[in-house]
Order: sequence, then C-alpha cells, then structure tokens
Amino acid sequence: MTLKAVIDAQAAKDYARAYAAERTAVAHMQMIADPLASAIVKQYPDKFTGKADAAAAGLRTTLNLGLREHAYLAGAATNAALGGRDAEFKAAAGALDANSVDIAKAIGSVYGKDAEQAFLPLWRRHIGFFVDYTVGVATKDKAKQDKAVGNLIGYTQDFGAFLQAANPNLPKQVVADLVKHHVITLKSVVDAQAAKDQAGAYTAMRAAAGHMQMIADPLAVAIVKQFPDRFTASAK
Repeated sequence: MTLKAVIDAQAAKDYARAYAAERTAVAHMQMIADPLASAIVKQYPDKFTGKADAAAAGLRTTLNLGLREHAYLAGAATNAALGGRDAEFKAAAGALDANSVDIAKAIGSVYGKDAEQAFLPLWRRHIGFFVDYTVGVATKDKAKQDKAVGNLIGYTQDFGAFLQAANPNLPKQVVADLVKHHVITLKSVVDAQAAKDQAGAYTAMRAAAGHMQMIADPLAVAIVKQFPDRFTASAK
C-alpha cells in the first residue's frame, strides 16, 4: 500500500506527495526488517551469541536509515535539477530537508536540543554546496564546480571538528575522511546524471547510499561508548 501511494502520486504529478509517500514507504520497510531479523536470531540462537542493547541497536538503525535516505534523496534532487524538472526538484529538496531535520533530531535525542539546533545548519551547509556543484555542472561553469568542490572539502574539516568537540571518540580527521568519501561518491552520481549515463548514475547512487553505513556505524558506536549508562550493552 505504501509503494502504491508513491506510484499514484507520481502518476498525478503530485511530487510533494510522492516524496512524502516515498519516505513513508522507506520507513515502513523497518517494520519488515525488524521482525525478520528477530525471527532469524530466534531460529539460530547459536549464531547470535551476543545481545545488543535495544537502545544501542535502535540508534544505529536510526542513523543508518537516515543517512542512506539522505543519499537517495540527494540523488533524486540532483537528477530532477539536471533534467530541468523544477517542480520535482522542489519536492525532492523538501523531502531532503525533512530528512535533515530527522537526522538532527537523532543527534538531539542524545546530545540535547542545543546540539540539534547547532547540527542542523551545519548539515544543511554541505547540501547547499552540492546544489552549487550541480548548478555548475548544468551550466558547464567549471569555476563554479571547482569552488563548490573546494567548499565541500573544507566542510569535511568543519564537520569533523564539530563531531570531535561533541564526542572525543570521533577523531576529527577520521570523520573528515569519511565525509570526504561521501562527497566523492555523491559527486559521481551527479556527474553520471549530467552525462545521461543512467546505469552509471544508479550504480553510483547505490554506492553512495551504501557508503553512508561507514559514517553511521562509527557514529553510533562512538555515542554508545561515550554514554555507557544509556546503552547497557555495546552495539555489535
């Protein structure tokens, strides 16, 4: 039913509703994945000797889902922008920002409202730089592209410093390198979309989404390590 709602909204060219329905459909998949995982663990208890605390596992799941969704929505937005589909771009950008708010809330659930409010504009900034890069690609403005890439590389250091200040278990350069790979993988998506290499674009988008686990997992583990009283077992 959730995916049918996406198709119906797409057919009606109601892009805002389509992206809202798509986010609902993605979130609903956890309702399938969680019981499936629980059933497998129950079936093969000897293969799952440790038991991750539910709160720790939930944090890791939340961060992974949110960051993967970020990658896919970003790719949808850039694809619409490069294709000149303005209404679709605005809807995708709106869904992407709603995803950003959710990621910030996940951070705030651990560090508090002030951290949430500080994180959100910082996270939004790299999205703005990607918009600049996409515009540069669309207009064949090499200088604009280069400036956007430079801003994105500089952003990785700012983001790394922010997370290290919040959590000493997240070294600045380690975080910066992980976010740099996010920049590289998503840039590959935009470049393939601009070249109208759709097969390459979707392959690159899957790689970009898959890479987000390399950010989400260390972040979740570091938070669990920082707040052991909140997470009674380590997330493994």
